[in-house]
Amino acid sequence: MLKKMKNLVVEEKGQALTEYGLIIGLIAVALLVVVVALGDQIKAKFNEIIVGLGGTAK
Repeated sequence: MLKKMKNLVVEEKGQALTEYGLIIGLIAVALLVVVVALGDQIKAKFNEIIVGLGGTAK
């Protein structure tokens, strides 16, 4: 009985770790999609900031 309880705890820890891994993976994919979709706008904004500080845009 005690062995079955220990196995249940180990399985739940593995399941939680897998779930956290999936969540982190989904967040990474979502961030990648956002950066790719908004890449040109982000680059333009940084160029505006650089020019505003007296530098030259690339």
